Amino acid sequence: MIPNDTQRLQMCRFAGACRYVFNHALALQEKRLAQGLPRLSFVELCKQLTVWRSDSLMSWLTASPVHTLQQALKNLDSAYANFTSKKAFAPRFKKKGKRDSFRFPDSKQFKRDQSNARLKLPKLGWLRFRKSREVLGTVRSVTVSLCAGKWFASILTERETAPPISDEVKVVGVDVGIARFATLSDGSFFEPVNSYRKNECRLRKARQALSRKTKFGKNWTKAKEKVQRIDMHIANSRRDFIHKVTASICKKHAVVCLSPLLALKRIQEQTFGARQD
Repeated sequence: MIPNDTQRLQMCRFAGACRYVFNHALALQEKRLAQGLPRLSFVELCKQLTVWRSDSLMSWLTASPVHTLQQALKNLDSAYANFTSKKAFAPRFKKKGKRDSFRFPDSKQFKRDQSNARLKLPKLGWLRFRKSREVLGTVRSVTVSLCAGKWFASILTERETAPPISDEVKVVGVDVGIARFATLSDGSFFEPVNSYRKNECRLRKARQALSRKTKFGKNWTKAKEKVQRIDMHIANSRRDFIHKVTASICKKHAVVCLSPLLALKRIQEQTFGARQD
């Protein structure tokens, strides 16, 4: 996205308000659990949000769209549901500067001008963005997130696609290794991308420059954004490589079998983050 200075400041406030509401509701839930009381439902949390917005000490929450704050409460409710069903760990408090985002969950809350690559959001107005692909299907929601000093808009859509039809059912087994990223049972393999090693020297110099700056100063902020851009480039390279490999395997085979160790590794990466190359 390409916001101006006023819009950029407003988006930072929206993300901060969502983070505050999430953490405040999480503290309330933990306090109730410690007292032996049941957790509040999403509807009850929304009623609490109305009380918070009416409080003079929290009146600044009214500057943010209420739908984004309600979505933060819904995210907390989903986190507890996943924790109860043992699909994830217990929800944790959010920190400033890590995954700052806010979401408009209803398509009626925003407008898009696809021909001119513009998006109109509540209390922000029209924002231009660099369109990476065409928006196909029915728009459901839009999520605005901050990463490495840049704002991104992710538009969720729903559409029906025809499943691929193949006369022959091909089965392949996949195993992961160190020297080779993935080895297939038919003898083919994929070399690792090693995105971290390719950018290791540049990342080390950027981190050294960051350590020499006065914390929270202007130069420190610029140096931090440079480190974040390099980290984002490494992550995007790894993610792009994985998508291309998995797409190549799925297009050529109808059934893919993974070893138990590989499945466990994928669960660990989703839980704790992918390891460095």
